[in-house]
Amino acid sequence: MRRSVRDNSEKRDYKIIIVDDDPGILDSLSSVLYRQGYSTTEITNPLEAIDRLKIEHFDLMVLDYLMSPIHGDKVVEEIRKFNTEIYILLLTGYKDLAPPLETIKKLAIQGYCEKSDRFDQFILLIESGIKSISQVRTIKKFSDGLNRILQAVPNIYQLQPIGDILEQILRELLPLLNSQNAFILVDNYADVSNESDKSIFKGIGKYSDDVSHFIDYLGHEMMEQIGNSRVNKNSISFNNGIIIPLVNEYGNSMGVIYAEVGVGEIEEGLKLLKIYCSIAASSINNAFLHSLVNEKNDELSKTYGMLRERYMDTIEALRLVVDAKDIYTRGHSDRVSYYAMKVGHFMGLPDTIVEKIRIGGLFHDVGKIGTSDDLLAKKDKLTNVEYDEIKMHTIKGAHILSAVSMFKDIVPIIRYHHERLDGTGYPEGLKADMIPLETRIISVVDAFDAMMSDRQYREKLGLETARKQLEAGAGTQFDEKVVTSFLELTKDFDTFQNEMNAFLDSKAKH
Repeated sequence: MRRSVRDNSEKRDYKIIIVDDDPGILDSLSSVLYRQGYSTTEITNPLEAIDRLKIEHFDLMVLDYLMSPIHGDKVVEEIRKFNTEIYILLLTGYKDLAPPLETIKKLAIQGYCEKSDRFDQFILLIESGIKSISQVRTIKKFSDGLNRILQAVPNIYQLQPIGDILEQILRELLPLLNSQNAFILVDNYADVSNESDKSIFKGIGKYSDDVSHFIDYLGHEMMEQIGNSRVNKNSISFNNGIIIPLVNEYGNSMGVIYAEVGVGEIEEGLKLLKIYCSIAASSINNAFLHSLVNEKNDELSKTYGMLRERYMDTIEALRLVVDAKDIYTRGHSDRVSYYAMKVGHFMGLPDTIVEKIRIGGLFHDVGKIGTSDDLLAKKDKLTNVEYDEIKMHTIKGAHILSAVSMFKDIVPIIRYHHERLDGTGYPEGLKADMIPLETRIISVVDAFDAMMSDRQYREKLGLETARKQLEAGAGTQFDEKVVTSFLELTKDFDTFQNEMNAFLDSKAKH
C-alpha cells in the first residue's frame, strides 16, 4: 500500500481517493489534482481501498479498471454494497478491455475516462464530478433542513414563549446556511389582543443580545434593504448575509430573517430556503391565530415598546444626519413637520391623521442618508444621472421605514411626497386622489419651506414669491384645498413663524 495526503485550503472540503496498482500513475494523477487544489489519498491495493472506504468517508473515487488482485468493476460492486453515494470515475488504459456500458450503468459509475498523457479530459471529469457532489450536498442539506422544520412544526403548536418559537426556527435555519449568526424580526401578525403592529425580535449568535441593542447592529443600508425585502417580498443578499422575507400563506409580509452566510452557500438552494421561510412564517402565524403562545401580554408590550423606541431613535438620528449634511437645509424636516401638523389641524383632520403627518414630515427626507454629500451640495445644474440619484431618496426612505410595520402608515408619505397631481412627479407618476391626502399636505409645505430657504444653487425666494408659486401650482402640482388652507393659515406669517420657533425650541429642550 502507498498513501499520501495533499491539502489545499480552497478545495480540501472534498476528499478524493485514487486507487491504481501502478505507483507511477498514482503520482501523476495526485500531482494533477494537487495543482487543481484538491486533497487526495492514494492506494495501490484495491482490497485495502475497499476496507478503507468502510471506515472513512470519501466524496470521489478515481479507480483504475485493470488491477490485481481484482479489477475495478469488482471493487465497485463491493463498494456499492455499503456505499451508494460516493462518486466514481473509472479509468482504463486499454479501451478494448473496458467494461461494457451495461456494467457501468448497473454499478452506478458516474464517469469513465481513458488514460492519456494529457489530462484535460480527466480534469474536466473531476470538475464535473465535484460540481455534481456539491449539488447533491446542497439538496441533501436543504432536504434535511426542511425535514427538521417539518418535524419542528408540531412543537410550535405547544404552549411555549414566542421567543422559544423564534429561536427554534433560527436554530433549524442555521445549518442550511452553514451560519452561526442570525436574527428574526416578526411584526404585523395577528396576535391574541388583535393588535396588528407589534414587533418581536429574536437573535442568535452575535445577535443574541437584548432587543435594546438590536438596532445598534443596523446601519441605514441594512434598514433600507430589510424594508426593500419586505415591500417587494424578495430575498436580498447584503454584505455577508441574506435577508429573507417571512411571507405567510395569505401573502402578508410578517417580518424578515437575516443570517450571515458564506459566499456561495445559498445560491443553489435559495428556492428551498424560501420554502423553509414560508413554512416558518405560516407556523408563526398559526401559533398566534390559535392563541397558543404562552407569553404574558405585558412582556410582549415591553419588547415591542423597546424595539419601537430604539428604532424611532435610530430614524431620528438618521434624520439629523441628513439635516447636518447640508447647511442650507438644516432644520428643514422640523419645519415641514410643524407646517404639516398645523395644516392638518386647520383642515379638521383627526388627531391620529395629524400625528401621522407630523411624523411623516420629520422623516420625509431620511432617504437622503444614502445620497453622496457632493451631490447634495452641488451648485451647478444636475445631470440626468445625478437627478435620478437624488430622486431615489423617496424610495430609499420608504424602505428604511418599511423595515418594521410600526411605520407602515408613514411609508406612503415618504415614498410619494414628490408626486404631482398632474402625474408628472416621481417615483411612480401618481395622479390626483391616487396620492394620499397626508402626502399632498407634505408636498405643499415641503415646497414652501424649500422656496423660503437659501440653497447652494439659489437664494431664498421670499414670502410673497413663495406664496404666489404655491397658488400657481395649485391644481397641477399641488392640491388646491391644501394650498388654500396653508395660505390662509399663514396670512400673518411673522406670528406663525414665531409660534413655530417657540414650539421647536421647547421641543429641543426636552
